[in-house]
Amino acid sequence: MSDPLATLPLSAIRVFEAAARLKSFTRAAAELNITQAAVSWQVKALEQRLAQPLFRRLPREVVLTPAGERLARAASEAVGLLRAALADLTDTGEGVLAITTLQSLATAWLAPRLGAFQLAHPQIAVRLEASGRIVDLAREDVDVGIRSGGGEWPGLASHYLFSADGAPLCTPQMARDLNLTEPRDLLKAPLIGLASEWDAWFAAAGVEAPSIEGTPRLAADAQTLEVASALAGHGVALGSPILFSADIAQGRLVCPFEARISFGGGYWLVYPADRRRAAKIAAFRAWLLDQAARV
Repeated sequence: MSDPLATLPLSAIRVFEAAARLKSFTRAAAELNITQAAVSWQVKALEQRLAQPLFRRLPREVVLTPAGERLARAASEAVGLLRAALADLTDTGEGVLAITTLQSLATAWLAPRLGAFQLAHPQIAVRLEASGRIVDLAREDVDVGIRSGGGEWPGLASHYLFSADGAPLCTPQMARDLNLTEPRDLLKAPLIGLASEWDAWFAAAGVEAPSIEGTPRLAADAQTLEVASALAGHGVALGSPILFSADIAQGRLVCPFEARISFGGGYWLVYPADRRRAAKIAAFRAWLLDQAARV
């Protein structure tokens, strides 16, 4: 059987991929630095070779046909693989490493350690995005992510770092004032965090049918904010003893009880599987796994 690629110009596939991804011949022309007429001609030639339309031309846009949708998925994947392979072949390990992760992990654990990575790799600059947004690492200008979960994301290589567990954290003075000797003592404590998470923690600690006196006084969308309130002496927060290990080691926080709840699996380093050989990703992977092994 003859190879169908042998009869198709790869330049037409590249033009089609850009037009399909951008949903516009005009935008594809601008990205490829050619004329709109050239884009239209290349797509038309490809349609003639395939003997079927790939786009429906509307007054202000183009829309993929079912055949176009099928080819677009394959073309997007193929072009992405080529871009990644070419980038890795020419990668000298220099440039910018873009990292995305959760705000709490970035603030409490990663950011204080990144200086050591940059000292070890001065040729690599680091850009860190900290938010709850799940970045599409295959399409956005971000190299790696650190996510919480089960470790399975399609198209991504993943490496387990450490558990995402929560336990009570408070200042030593708060622990003394509350006379914390057993988990049940926390039922009357000023609690910080979601009531549902505290209910789960009391169950894990063996305190049956807990009756928390009042609603927890603060619930935020990041552990760092809740633990900051605990550091200020306002109550007891549920936080990760790993993320806040420096505060515990320096005596600013204590973890009075061993019981833990899961905040959702573990923390994982992730990146597109086809970029595993990129020099800057390999350097960061080796460094981060070493840091995680020390927790």
